[in-house]
Amino acid sequence: MNWLLVIIGAMVGAPLRYLTDRTVQSKHDTVFPWGTFTVNVVGCLILGLLTGAVTAGAASSQVQLLVGTGLCGALTTYSTFSYETLRLTEEGAGFFAAANVVASVVAGLGAAFTGAALAQALWA
Repeated sequence: MNWLLVIIGAMVGAPLRYLTDRTVQSKHDTVFPWGTFTVNVVGCLILGLLTGAVTAGAASSQVQLLVGTGLCGALTTYSTFSYETLRLTEEGAGFFAAANVVASVVAGLGAAFTGAALAQALWA
């Protein structure tokens, strides 16, 4: 049953990632990968909130599999982040490559901590 929860979550997360990435990126006229940045930060926020909810007993391990492993696993993408950063470097956009790395790590960690803090405020 656990594998089915992961599959169902991923079936939602993968198209959501693609649609969000394309929508966000189409609104920015820059080489910076705003779409990937957005899905990764949102995924970090969801995972922080979910982890806090599970820790507080407000969400089950099944919800963690469905949303955390399935949905967020398909929504977020370290491989695309890495590829886009490498592509920016190869194309001579070193500033954007460095900005992508720094902004993604800082915003991702900030979003995860914010989600966990929000969960603690809601359920602890």
